[in-house]
Amino acid sequence: MERTQLLEKLASETFDLLVIGGGATGAGVALEAASRGLKTALVERYDFAEGTSSRSTKLIHGGVRYLELAIKTFDKVQLNLVRDALHERAIMLRNAPHLARPLWLLTPLYRVWEVPYYYTGLKLYDLLAGRARLQPAQYISAQGTLERFPAVNPDGLKGAVAYQDGQFDDARFNVELALTAVQQGAVVLNHLEVTGLLKQNGRLSGAAVKDRLSAKEIEVSARVIVNATGPFSDHIRRLDDPEAPPLLKASSGIHIVLDKKYSPSDTGLLIPKTEDGRVVFVLPWLGGTLVGTTDDPAPIVDHPRVSEAEIEYVLRQVRPYLGAIPREAVRASWSGLRPLVSRPDADTARLARDHLIQESASGLLTLTGGKWTTYRKMALDLVNYAAKKFGLPAGESRTEQLPLIGGQGFEPEGARKLEEMGLPPDVARHLHRAYGARAQVVAQIAMEGYNNRLVQAWPYLEAEVIYAVRHEMARTPLDVLARRTRLAFLDTSAALGAVPRVAELMGRELGWDADKVVLEQEKARSQILEAI
Repeated sequence: MERTQLLEKLASETFDLLVIGGGATGAGVALEAASRGLKTALVERYDFAEGTSSRSTKLIHGGVRYLELAIKTFDKVQLNLVRDALHERAIMLRNAPHLARPLWLLTPLYRVWEVPYYYTGLKLYDLLAGRARLQPAQYISAQGTLERFPAVNPDGLKGAVAYQDGQFDDARFNVELALTAVQQGAVVLNHLEVTGLLKQNGRLSGAAVKDRLSAKEIEVSARVIVNATGPFSDHIRRLDDPEAPPLLKASSGIHIVLDKKYSPSDTGLLIPKTEDGRVVFVLPWLGGTLVGTTDDPAPIVDHPRVSEAEIEYVLRQVRPYLGAIPREAVRASWSGLRPLVSRPDADTARLARDHLIQESASGLLTLTGGKWTTYRKMALDLVNYAAKKFGLPAGESRTEQLPLIGGQGFEPEGARKLEEMGLPPDVARHLHRAYGARAQVVAQIAMEGYNNRLVQAWPYLEAEVIYAVRHEMARTPLDVLARRTRLAFLDTSAALGAVPRVAELMGRELGWDADKVVLEQEKARSQILEAI
């Protein structure tokens, strides 16, 4: 269905549920609701996963650090969060086998007493996972550690504890959540901003929205409105009630990307102690090495920037483990905001990622907090609450066993078939992992004259631009370069080089004139250079 038709549908029908926000939380709610038979709409003011949900550490995990805090502080909330997240980890790995995989993580140890401490903790992590556990944690000798991760500093190394968590492509997972919601009957649109909330007799009845692409304004009617805007939840709450007190604090996650030589392709590092108590991960990710930390208090802004001081901080934390890494080795960097339910007496590093459902006097349901791994549990709780409170005709939940679009009919050996179509091995592997069961459609577009790479050093094809516009609601070059492909997150220079061709291809598909193509190029370059 064309965008103009979707806008007409939004304006002319009444929905059971209108979800504001197209990140992991909002897309998860839309899928949960639509798959249970509720008439569902979702609007996102920018692009799916443009904010927090594309800027994670790319781990599907229970949270080893939260488990440590739970034990030290006897915090049952943290413990339950870890248990729920480990259950959800298994569901994400099963429902999106193309986008998610188990990954070994090593914690290198340099003091003898650390060996039993971390080994015991990770065995408890396995125990909490129950039947959802992956490979069991194990102790590895110093020699074995260096064989698994050759870049680790060998001086004084006593060995490592190895355990498995999940890793994924967060933005593509988010996009496929939205697309699967559409498949289940939801009306979903990006680049559509809520400008006001509508009320009848003091109760919410809908929202005024503006299409940021055409400037068209419409009103959407809905029985229940869900505020799933992550760090911006308080903004929507104040559209409902200007006097609403703040609900959130935000912490930032700073990440940098290095060359793949800094990590083996199948193993990452968890650095458990830094100069200020934070945790740093060093992870292989999509042909690069992702290094990042979290939990620095931060202001809530649309596109948070990474400062030179933050980049230097990350490089400084890995120096004792990997040696000195020059600043020029950093290919890309970004920052993302985490929405944390506020407690006045806690710093952001100690706020649990538990989620909250809050209902306002007019009926606005705000779903916030949580973490990527628990998005489905959050959505399940929200839809159950809304169905009970507002009498919505929701059926039984199906999302635990509902694969995402690319996971429906996924073949583990699918990359081989793509190679047989004439695609280079690295391109075949990439398409297989990024699109799963839909990779054949992308490959077919490539065979129609779009098989050139966007940039030579990376496996991304011109065909992916065409596919993103036709099938994945991409409407700007950054939608493609940052979230349908991940080039802007992996290599800033390469992404800048790809902008003109991406804008040209999108212009052909979307009917842009020459001035519009130039404008979109300028906007994309600016955002890549400033914050992605």
